[in-house]
Amino acid sequence: MSTPTPPFRADHVGSLLRPAPIAQARKAGTKGADLKEIEDREIPALIAMQEEVGLKCVTDGEARRAFWHYDFMDGLTGLDIIETGSDALGFKGATISKVPQIDRALDFPADHPMLDHFRFVAEHTKVCPKISIPGPSAVHFRATPDHISHAPYSDQDVFMGDIAATYKKAVQAFYDAGCRYLQLDDIFFAYLGDEKQRAIRAEMGQDPDWLIDRYAWMLEEAIKDRPEDMVIGMHMCRGNFQSTFVATGGYDAAADAIFNRTSVDIYFMEYDTDRAGGLEPLGLLPKGTKRVLPGFITTKTPQLEDMDALRRQFDAASKFVDMDQLGIAPQCGFASTEEGNKVTEDDQRRKLDLVVATAEAIWGGVAK
Repeated sequence: MSTPTPPFRADHVGSLLRPAPIAQARKAGTKGADLKEIEDREIPALIAMQEEVGLKCVTDGEARRAFWHYDFMDGLTGLDIIETGSDALGFKGATISKVPQIDRALDFPADHPMLDHFRFVAEHTKVCPKISIPGPSAVHFRATPDHISHAPYSDQDVFMGDIAATYKKAVQAFYDAGCRYLQLDDIFFAYLGDEKQRAIRAEMGQDPDWLIDRYAWMLEEAIKDRPEDMVIGMHMCRGNFQSTFVATGGYDAAADAIFNRTSVDIYFMEYDTDRAGGLEPLGLLPKGTKRVLPGFITTKTPQLEDMDALRRQFDAASKFVDMDQLGIAPQCGFASTEEGNKVTEDDQRRKLDLVVATAEAIWGGVAK
């Protein structure tokens, strides 16, 4: 039987609540081979759960990570994640003091640990294995000038050029590892629709609209030469830490850049609350094979969405984009950090069941 290939009508962003043995081991300070043994034992059950609900693409739930982005970034040559002792990310009611520090040229190493993370998933599923990694914008947005000591990177063009080259190398490395479905979490396009975030960038001397343009350029540089049989997904949201958020604002400022200046195939777009703005930006999606998976189903709360309400939301979306270019996914992951959102494993499964049921009800199947 051949492996199903994306795009799918039902999909998910990637992260899942950490299985209790992994969470307990990490809390106890277990590391290295001892932690890997526990992860290797627990992750196959996470994969099986995704298969059981009917998804045709699975991840490892990011169960080997503490953060959705910092673990990947910490594995890059030239970048280290450090503690600052003060809040760095801006989530309400939480202090996250880790930030990237760059003291030498960036590069993607041949032994990046997430290549093996992907291989493990591929070895334990009969459906399509996917890995999600932070997009190029994550490195630039999180690595603020006060934590960059590599002198050439005072020139933004040089810095962004090296980020793009590093990611281009990463894309090829994942392909060589067997990955045919790679997701880039480029959430900061959505952050730059928030007036407060735009003001913070302006105070740094960075024009927010210029950043959107350059972030699109970095993303396209990274993926434009990928092999023809590699599908690229892109996720956008406004923050996710224990069911809290950072940003508010629509996709209006970024829609043209993400849809028309990148060759991304599949867009995972947060749309579970009014914080995401209206559906009008979907009208900029070019006709063709690109697909948007609006996240009408939230991962932040346990309440299960109503199927009739979801149908109405898709009817509204279809006024701006052809229904054939739509699918469904939750608005974000269930655990962007190891702490996880304020939902249970049962809530998580019911949400994924609903994703699959919605695809079957509206399009007649998951893989159409």
